[in-house]
Amino acid sequence: MAAAGMATELVNTAPGVWHGEDQLPDGAALAVFAGEHGLSGEDDVDAVHELRDRLRAVLDLRDADDIERAASALVARGLGSVGLEPDERGRLQWIARPAADATLADRLALIGGVGVLGALRALGPERFRDCASDTCSGVFIDTSRPGRRRYCMPDLCGNRANVAAYRARRRASGGLS
Repeated sequence: MAAAGMATELVNTAPGVWHGEDQLPDGAALAVFAGEHGLSGEDDVDAVHELRDRLRAVLDLRDADDIERAASALVARGLGSVGLEPDERGRLQWIARPAADATLADRLALIGGVGVLGALRALGPERFRDCASDTCSGVFIDTSRPGRRRYCMPDLCGNRANVAAYRARRRASGGLS
């Protein structure tokens, strides 16, 4: 489910999620993001922003057939080959390899699309959610085992919500804010 997590992280770098601040403003930031996901390159930032918007549109869908169609289009964008290969324990796993001339945006599209399709098949469309925070417009795929994740970025949005609730309780009880 790491690929689904990468898709969520990419979508949530958008300015709308961060109150106007783009988390991938330039090639250097993009290189850091790519490196965190085992990729390299400072591809055309505009191409990655366009991909991010397309991927956001996929994560906003709630119908399984619509999600599958849109995610499959992303996979096709950078696909070189797909096949079964053994992992380090000898178990077969699906491997998607990008085309030799694939850009970083194409490789991100491939990984994100495969992640979305895998999560859709394994978990269902009900795991595609909006952030529960009142101040966030993020979306995510809940890949947690119990399926009770509420925030796109639990460390950020969840923490903000908990602090706001704590302050509201303090004000209601007459304590300091």
